[in-house]
Amino acid sequence: MSSSSSNAHQPLTLRQKVGQLFICGFESLGPNASITQLIEAYGIGGVIYFRRNVQDALQLAHLSNELQDISLRSGGQPLFIAVDQEGGMVSRIEKGATLLPGNMALGAAFAPAGVYASSKVMGKELRQMGVNMNFAPCLDINNNRLNPVIGVRSYGETAAIVSDMGTHAVKGLQDMGVIATVKHFPGHGDTSEDSHHDLPVVPHSMERLMELELAPFIKAIEGGVDAIMTAHVVFAALEEKGVPSTLSYRILTELLREQLGFKGLIVTDCLEMKAISEGIGVAEGAVRAIEAGSDIILVSHMLDRQVAAIEAVIAAVESGRISESRIDESVLRVMMYKYKREIRFETLAPVPTEPISTAEHQLLAKELSRKSITLVKDEVGRALDLTKSTLVIWTEVQMGTEIDEVVDRYGTLGSTLSEIGGTPVDEIYLGLYPSDAEIAAVLEACEGKQQVVIVTYNATFSAGQTRLVQTLAQKEELHFIVAAGRNPYDLLEFPEVKTYLACYENRPLAMVSLANVLLGKEKAIGRLPVTLSEQYPIGWRQNE
Repeated sequence: MSSSSSNAHQPLTLRQKVGQLFICGFESLGPNASITQLIEAYGIGGVIYFRRNVQDALQLAHLSNELQDISLRSGGQPLFIAVDQEGGMVSRIEKGATLLPGNMALGAAFAPAGVYASSKVMGKELRQMGVNMNFAPCLDINNNRLNPVIGVRSYGETAAIVSDMGTHAVKGLQDMGVIATVKHFPGHGDTSEDSHHDLPVVPHSMERLMELELAPFIKAIEGGVDAIMTAHVVFAALEEKGVPSTLSYRILTELLREQLGFKGLIVTDCLEMKAISEGIGVAEGAVRAIEAGSDIILVSHMLDRQVAAIEAVIAAVESGRISESRIDESVLRVMMYKYKREIRFETLAPVPTEPISTAEHQLLAKELSRKSITLVKDEVGRALDLTKSTLVIWTEVQMGTEIDEVVDRYGTLGSTLSEIGGTPVDEIYLGLYPSDAEIAAVLEACEGKQQVVIVTYNATFSAGQTRLVQTLAQKEELHFIVAAGRNPYDLLEFPEVKTYLACYENRPLAMVSLANVLLGKEKAIGRLPVTLSEQYPIGWRQNE
């Protein structure tokens, strides 16, 4: 930092006040022209990082310092620096940071104390990287197996599991000085549409919402959570006019503020998601979100939309549509939480000189991952004998989204089995939605093999993956094992499979845990945190 002085005591103009209510994203590894403009000209309250901003942990620490320095030099306020570091499948930061298991893996390990320890590690490392706000944990209850957006981002299918795990996660982050942001209020778990692309509707009664969807959020509020992120989801019992929660006064002010007594920060999910951007638009959405009761507007991607949204809110105040006192109310909350979590220029941490991810942190991640692997079904024996000819089929994401991220082709099951087992294992790669030609090539590669393991990835939504597994399951002479590399529900698409394990994620650490189970070095002690069927209920694991 170029100076330790703070701009906190200078009175803010209307433009600066409105700027404090926005968190914006940008496209580069260093401060580019767009984020610099948003900080200098509009005094935005914070930035959000995605994978596009991250090379490694040390680079991110430098970036955080540079952004704070731009804000300081331009007479602005200390920045919220936010990220979606949920663990597991939604982890923006990998290199140089400890990649911890995601929520459903932690739910399978049934270890609330482990969730707290994991979140403390995450919080400590984030602060070392200059990140002071985490858009986590997810408190959505995943009780709809066809949910395309939540799935393994949830701890499980009951209010009790999600509430227990979630409150421990919040405490761990906040004990390390990171603002925890529980999401997606009032609950995105029981939807079959993705609000990145559509506007989902939850039809349940208020009684059911209080018992299930809202219960984890109520527990988080009672536990003192700093922030809550809204869902772009319509709750018919609360909003008869089809207004998404993010824009609903009845939900954000009457329910969340008044009925549930939440006094912290209300943050919108990104307004560029199609549920908002292709309906009323980002600029009008920003105005309506503030009218509804939001304190912070998230616009993650495009500069023209970010500027239009900020200008629209300024214009709404100048025209009298929004009172300046309403803006002041949210600015006061923003400033309070920046002070509470020591987000002040004079208390910002220097760039670390020691590695951020320590051996102790990695050991904790490894232990939690080990406890998560779940043997759901085993009729022929899950142990592999690497003296026999073996093929691993690795299903990989080929085009990234905010919830399905493309990762480098490392730490796959094949490479991990080869390393741990000391014997080379053949591996072939499969796309999420394989063509007939791809399937034919994989089946040809399986010819002559004695053992085949496939790591599926949301096969529930992929007819090609399902057809391949069904074909291989019919080969009586083949020792065939299926491991779900994301949602555990894949088994329902091919119940004829004789050996099936749930890993909840396909990250390298989960593949180490899976490889150790398949090689007989570890037992699979995880339990299903969701019900697959009457035969495989929540809490189930096959006895070895």
